[in-house]
Amino acid sequence: MLTWEIEDSFRDENLQILCGCDEAGRGPLAGPVYAAAVILPRGIEIELLDDSKKLSPKKRDLLYDVIKEKALCYAVARAEVEEIEEINILSAALLAMRRAVEQLDIKPDGALIDGNIARGFSLPAFPVIGGDAKCPSIAAASILAKVERDRDCMELDRLYPEYGFAIHKGYATKLHREMILKHGPCPAHRRSFLKKLLGETT
Repeated sequence: MLTWEIEDSFRDENLQILCGCDEAGRGPLAGPVYAAAVILPRGIEIELLDDSKKLSPKKRDLLYDVIKEKALCYAVARAEVEEIEEINILSAALLAMRRAVEQLDIKPDGALIDGNIARGFSLPAFPVIGGDAKCPSIAAASILAKVERDRDCMELDRLYPEYGFAIHKGYATKLHREMILKHGPCPAHRRSFLKKLLGETT
């Protein structure tokens, strides 16, 4: 349940402006990992706001516009496939989140990060396990990141139509795995995620 209780519990004289931050795309076999950072007006209630995973694509698209309209500021960033391959997906997700926070027009005093790890940030950052279902600003960030990534997958579908990115959004569905085996990986695929599928041992 989304309430302001957790966010307010972090606030003190040094932590007044807090952003919520979340990522989208750690699990897929292809495409960048996206992240968003959002600063909402304190105490605001946005109808239907929830963890992006609990919302239909139609509701996410609707909330995407509402969040951008009502947020004090927001930013979306990403880490590329090449970066995922070089530094691993967790580090790349954190990199994307740090980039999003750094791009905010309003500099926050601290950041609430969905998950159990918050490292490398240039400001105080606090992990909140399950934060996208508890904190409004993290939920808002989860929606922005998810919608931006899904739209990126539509572009991947245009570039590489044989893989069905518009359908599976890069996740390891039966269709996606079959298309990889049929056509081989494309430049958007994360090769390190495909080793088992392709029978690679190195």
